[in-house]
Amino acid sequence: MQLDSKLNHIIKIAARCNLNCSYCYVYNQADTSWRDRPALMSRETFVATIERIRRHCLLSSQTQVHIFFHGGEPTLVGADRFAWMCGRAREQLDGIAEVGFSMQTNGTRLTAAWLAALREFGVQVGVSLDGPKDVNDIYRVDHRGRGSHDAVARGITLLAESGTPFHILSVVQPGADPLRVHHHYLDLGCRSICYLLPAYTHDTVGPIRKRFGPTPCADYLIPIFDDWWFNSSIDVSIREFWNLSRVIMGGTSQTEIFGNRPLRFVCVETDGSIHGLDKLRSCEDGMSALPISVHDTDFSEIAEASPFYARIMEGLPLPTGCRSCRERDTCAGGHLPNRYSRARGFDNPSIWCADMLALFDHARFRMGVTVADTRRRRRALERIRNRELSAQPAL
Repeated sequence: MQLDSKLNHIIKIAARCNLNCSYCYVYNQADTSWRDRPALMSRETFVATIERIRRHCLLSSQTQVHIFFHGGEPTLVGADRFAWMCGRAREQLDGIAEVGFSMQTNGTRLTAAWLAALREFGVQVGVSLDGPKDVNDIYRVDHRGRGSHDAVARGITLLAESGTPFHILSVVQPGADPLRVHHHYLDLGCRSICYLLPAYTHDTVGPIRKRFGPTPCADYLIPIFDDWWFNSSIDVSIREFWNLSRVIMGGTSQTEIFGNRPLRFVCVETDGSIHGLDKLRSCEDGMSALPISVHDTDFSEIAEASPFYARIMEGLPLPTGCRSCRERDTCAGGHLPNRYSRARGFDNPSIWCADMLALFDHARFRMGVTVADTRRRRRALERIRNRELSAQPAL
């Protein structure tokens, strides 16, 4: 990775979770490395992490930084320590970079103290939920097997009533009623939703296909797309649909689900170890790990430490099987973990290939934009970008 690479940073301040979701790629799939890490990130490791961010900003001239607090469940650190972390990050980066914060939480432990800390530092909040109680509580349970929906809904109500910005991250649940799920989120007052594709690989998706057919994700998402298209106002944001529309119109994707977008973030674990794309944990044990730590290595040295992750940062080649596909420039092979197999590595189309083609075809029909239209728009936008670059004064 070059020194001029601008980065966002995922900081895992907790390595444990109060829930035990059966499909979780951190705890219940291929990777087991969480067992050997401190339950919570120490103050020393957090300070070291922010120092590496500060150094990278100076090296790369990066003037804006976004820190994503993840886990495990980040609220396990407590509201007071979280507020200290946000304040310390701003203090260390003062005069170097403007800092923004997000937190991904299961929402079950939110309290008045947490809301005060979130508001004080302008933290954007993502809450994980998979639908109404009978849907969510099949998979999103605690360590005693009890459902989490009611506790999550209480947390969402606190966020909504306090005016704290939040969005819901919802994993596609094949076989569930998608419109009932979607309307449940709207009824909870949520106006920003992300629908995530399940984190399976070519080696693990077989039982899902056998049970739910060849296009379970498209069967789930297309009814939601139509409801959003015909019935929602512009204030309802569904990230995947906005990006789908964006690439169909010739733009670039702002999500990793499609577009083969180069990754521009790194992940730091509670022990300070540096990791790449977190969902690679669903592929093989230890695949996300890099042999470096914030205690000894700058982020600018990632390429030297891990040529594999350096290639991911620049965008892996289009899979062989995708090169003749009509959506090769839009889907571009799909999300990287969903491309993996032990036999061929990442040289496979996404396991959700048929789903993506069906979703693209449906969105194109609604939008009235053909593949040829997309390619013309891409060429036109590229010409505009090239003219803008050529007009810039030489340094």
